[in-house]
Amino acid sequence: MIVQDLGLIEYDAAHDIQLERRDAVEAGADETLFLLEHQPVVTIGRTGRAQGLMVPESVLTERGIAVRHTERGGDATCHFPGQLVVYVVFRLAKRPGGVRAFVQLLEQCAIDVCAGLGVPAHRREGFPGVWIDGGKIASIGLGVRRWVSYHGLALNVGADLGPFEWVVPCGIAGARATSIDLERRRLAESAGRPYPEPIPMEHVKHAFVQAFRTHQAASPVAAGEAPRQ
Repeated sequence: MIVQDLGLIEYDAAHDIQLERRDAVEAGADETLFLLEHQPVVTIGRTGRAQGLMVPESVLTERGIAVRHTERGGDATCHFPGQLVVYVVFRLAKRPGGVRAFVQLLEQCAIDVCAGLGVPAHRREGFPGVWIDGGKIASIGLGVRRWVSYHGLALNVGADLGPFEWVVPCGIAGARATSIDLERRRLAESAGRPYPEPIPMEHVKHAFVQAFRTHQAASPVAAGEAPRQ
């Protein structure tokens, strides 16, 4: 597995990089985990609709906010500095549990990262992603071609979640976005403690890679197993 940190990068540039890597992995190259932050962008998945936007697409464009229709599953979401984006280019054909198990692996990685920072996160039945008391802290949207995954997970880290005013988070009416820093502040306030310092993004990236390596090692690929969804 290759781990590559792309830093802060425009969506289109990162998209080109992951498509190139997806083609290489299909051809037998090493599977790759990309870590990055995006410049502000709204992405709309394959099942996305205009109702997923809180403002017209033309208004976002006028404000200099990129809007991209993309190949991943799911509805509308946003990416911005202060949010960790993880793109996973991995072969799933022989992986036990297929796509569903891989999504659960990504969810568990985000849950582990949050737990390590004192933030109790969990899955929510019927709703992909990771949640805290009704707030969504991580979203997942995969694309799969020829049993190679791409796109992946977005984990909210910083306290500024203003970009979520542009979208209905993942098309779920009434859902609110939250983040690691916001939840740490909330927990400190409820305990009468001073606000903690913001978590450095590099710390979160390192924690995610460690969690991914752990769960990846615990999910061996069964040689010769037939692909299944």
